[in-house]
Amino acid sequence: MPVRRRYFLGSGAALATALPFSGYAATALSKPRRGKPVLMKTGTQDVGTEDDLVLCQRYGIRNVGGIYKIKDPDRHYPTVDELNELKAMAGKYGVAIDLVDTTIGRGGKSAIMLGKSPDRDREIEDFQNTIKSCAAAGIPILKYYLSALPIIRTSQVPGRGDTTYNRFSYDELLADGMQTLGPPVPKEALSADAASLEEYWARVTYFLDRVVPVANHYKVKIAQHPHDPGLPPQGYLGIPNFLGTVEGLKRFVAIQDSPYHGLNFCQGTLAEMLDNPNEELPGIVRYFGVRKKIFNVHFRNIRGHRFDLIAEVFPDDGDVDFPAIMQVYREIGYDGMMMPDHVPGVVRANHTQDELKQIRAQLFVYAYGYINGLIQSAGLV
Repeated sequence: MPVRRRYFLGSGAALATALPFSGYAATALSKPRRGKPVLMKTGTQDVGTEDDLVLCQRYGIRNVGGIYKIKDPDRHYPTVDELNELKAMAGKYGVAIDLVDTTIGRGGKSAIMLGKSPDRDREIEDFQNTIKSCAAAGIPILKYYLSALPIIRTSQVPGRGDTTYNRFSYDELLADGMQTLGPPVPKEALSADAASLEEYWARVTYFLDRVVPVANHYKVKIAQHPHDPGLPPQGYLGIPNFLGTVEGLKRFVAIQDSPYHGLNFCQGTLAEMLDNPNEELPGIVRYFGVRKKIFNVHFRNIRGHRFDLIAEVFPDDGDVDFPAIMQVYREIGYDGMMMPDHVPGVVRANHTQDELKQIRAQLFVYAYGYINGLIQSAGLV
């Protein structure tokens, strides 16, 4: 922070004698905040164990997305008691569960994505029951990911120090195929799910027509994650990438007019859809933000542009100006979590599994500190 003369005016011996030291220190170091207050908070996701919560407590993370445990293998939604157990465990560490994540609707074998009744109706009922359990447990947001395609990457490149960054190139995808951020998925399994773009929109509409009224009734926000990465309209292997463009996301949020229907706004994924992420992203944040469609933010940076990018980089090693975009979230009055997402990796062959786990925790800690510092500094501008 630049030194300002007004902090030192009247700081001679007479003033020091007249004021108690504690009062003088408070006067000297305080700085009035200006403009709108900062409402957002640093958060994280995939919190489900005591070890996770110890890390959250250590690094000042007080709001998280939690992972619930379903005890009955024949049941696909959490009970209120199971969610309350998660909340109680988090509460011991001073941590609030602001969001939980469901896998219902995710993957090409989801009956919702395949559009096959009556199986999809059973999946939708599981989703509805998850909403009801969240409401009874006092969890305000349910995150989900309707997608037939997995998260696709094509290669790794050297990152800062000994780290590696995941890369996505559409040309590489067509030439060499894909890697996934998750279990491998055979191409044959995906291509069997091919359908037209409008058929996929019909399947999504069928789902939303049945779950958004339940979200409205129970006042639980349901937050869809955009499709990662952005692809051309034809998608991949005949599977359209219907939520992999900004226009597709605009169409999605307009299907139901509800304050409880919106987005898990993965900033990294949105940036992957753009020709010039740093220039275009502020307007996109404003578009969805003023409509109150941003329910949670994955605050991830990228390098590159649509169809040719490095997707998982350190927050200060990408093309998007993070201090500037943080001010845009403040401008729209966003009051949710800012989560790190998809941190870089390291060369696995050089480390044991225990070392890899420790390094991954370190990479997230770096992101927590960076985000927390940006949030605090946003209040000084």
